[in-house]
Amino acid sequence: MTIEKQNNEKINKYGYLRLNYLKKNNKPIYTTLLMTNELTNHLVSVSIEAENRLDYLIDQYQKSDKLLSEKSKMDNQIEWVKLMNNYKNIAEEIILKELIYV
Repeated sequence: MTIEKQNNEKINKYGYLRLNYLKKNNKPIYTTLLMTNELTNHLVSVSIEAENRLDYLIDQYQKSDKLLSEKSKMDNQIEWVKLMNNYKNIAEEIILKELIYV
């Protein structure tokens, strides 16, 4: 069975992770969403919510860390990239735990 995209919204990696999780670990919800033709809407919703949450969390981490200023970005780019990657990984772990694998 294929998934059709509705309303020109895209299903991103979080939506596909949710789909894979539902198929393997929560067959009743997957089947119900599929039968009621709500699977695509659910996956798009998860995709949008996950992206918004990721942006919000990274923004909050940036605001709370004095080392992530524009001056430090110019002074020590590698350290700045390490911190940003670390914050992105932390935010993704939260998203996976709270939105995808539930």
